[in-house]
Amino acid sequence: MKAIVYTKYGPPEVLKLVETEKPVPNENEVLVKIFATTVTATECTFRKGEPYFSRLFTGLTKPKITRLGEELAGEIEAVGKNVKLFKMGDKVFGTAGPKFGANAEYICIPEDGVISLKPTNMSYEEAASAVDGFLTALPFLRDKGNIKKGQRVLINGASGSVGSAAVQIAKYFGAEVTGVCSTANLELVKSIGADNVIDYTKEDFTKTGGTYDIIFDTVGKISFSKCKNSLSKKGIFLEAGIGLAIMRHVLLTSFFGSRKAKIAATGLRPPNERKKDLLLLKDLMETGKIKPVIDRRYPLEQIAEAHRYVDKGHKKGNVVITVQGNQS
Repeated sequence: MKAIVYTKYGPPEVLKLVETEKPVPNENEVLVKIFATTVTATECTFRKGEPYFSRLFTGLTKPKITRLGEELAGEIEAVGKNVKLFKMGDKVFGTAGPKFGANAEYICIPEDGVISLKPTNMSYEEAASAVDGFLTALPFLRDKGNIKKGQRVLINGASGSVGSAAVQIAKYFGAEVTGVCSTANLELVKSIGADNVIDYTKEDFTKTGGTYDIIFDTVGKISFSKCKNSLSKKGIFLEAGIGLAIMRHVLLTSFFGSRKAKIAATGLRPPNERKKDLLLLKDLMETGKIKPVIDRRYPLEQIAEAHRYVDKGHKKGNVVITVQGNQS
């Protein structure tokens, strides 16, 4: 089978298309023929090994995991003898888990992993592109932000993968949502449910005098210190990008002050918790409450180009990789 591998940190050119052995599922696994996967900003960070702080997770001198790709959608081609929940031919979507590996034609996933039947009204590309943003934004807003109906919520980076999911999730919970994005993305953010939009190229939301119960920085571009006065008395600042600065604020605000800074390692949550959220995502997609945003599509052979585009930091929603020969 074809797969993308990388054995050293660096620019997109370190990604290589190779022929490798097709995996065989263990007794409790399913073999998924992948039709669509994605390239996320997190995977670009892993590929670059920058900031160096990230290497505490990915390997100090070289990648510990040599195959990227987390989101996926496809069809089950084989099942292990102990598998009860799935059968051959099932159309599924989900995540590859912490070991990644979805940038390939096939992958084996445990039956009790983060995988579900695909939403019936979504294409493989749409299903794959919705997973990571939703499974990141939901636990941030619901579990860390304790989001409630009627609250004022600001999403910084509202047009990105996590941001576009966060806007829709906040609306699902009944919040009044303000999305912050660039001029080119204002209409997109409005179209997915934002009540208000702020063009960061023309206006600094921290200087408008507005206050919010939750400020969710999905792109790691602002700080708690800068946002503190824009938070309500018991407001919560959520930061999707983990770095030393936010770690300090998380620690300090856990002891002092009514305004809090919080982070979440959403990808490391137990699979059973993520599976429940994946099933919720399936339901919300099938009922039209969540719609994925796709910016660009690339074939597997052009994944370096996809990484190069994501590296620019201006993608709208998600960048999809279609696996050649496996499209349906």
